[in-house]
Amino acid sequence: MRDAFHDELDSVGTTLVEMAQLVGAAMERATTALLTADLKLAEEVIAEDSRIDSLQYDLDARILNLLARQQPVAGDLRTLVTSLRMSADLERMGDLAHHIAKVARMRYPSTAVPPELSLTIQEMGKVAGKIITKAAHVIENHDLESAIQLEKDDDEMDKLHRKLFLTLLDDAWPHGIETAIDMTLLGRYYERCADHAVSVCRRVYFLVTGEYASEKA
Repeated sequence: MRDAFHDELDSVGTTLVEMAQLVGAAMERATTALLTADLKLAEEVIAEDSRIDSLQYDLDARILNLLARQQPVAGDLRTLVTSLRMSADLERMGDLAHHIAKVARMRYPSTAVPPELSLTIQEMGKVAGKIITKAAHVIENHDLESAIQLEKDDDEMDKLHRKLFLTLLDDAWPHGIETAIDMTLLGRYYERCADHAVSVCRRVYFLVTGEYASEKA
């Protein structure tokens, strides 16, 4: 019975890694759709978000079932409760990729991102991809060093977010209010995705150590 239970615990971790990998792919493809006005790709990202949602619903149901049947304690209980929270973070990250793809679709056939911000958005997409890949690695391997390092990766996203806002606040901004709103939302989507990834890694740190990693100043 205990072997079967721990097999089920392992499958929870496997599903979390799968969710993270799907989120990473969605974010990469959403960014490409955004920068290239690729309507087909944007539609695919939007449609495939339901797959991430379904994984979360199924995972949460499995975890609640294990809690009810096994009444776990100590580390096993911490694993299940923490996994519930991580699945919520990952599902939200998928939603943010979905939102980026919807902006691409809404502005088609135009490109939503003006030329002077294209490189910044491209870099935000790259950083988001790097952070999500590292989060998946942290979940799979319980790599505490990488979990802590992710805080510094998030600093890079914050710098890009501030750079974006400086451009939007420039008196010489030539693209009007509608584009400014789009870019404000897009910047927020990337920034929040990174924040959720940091949250996932903090939860892994807690899962392994029973303690919370100290937040960056």
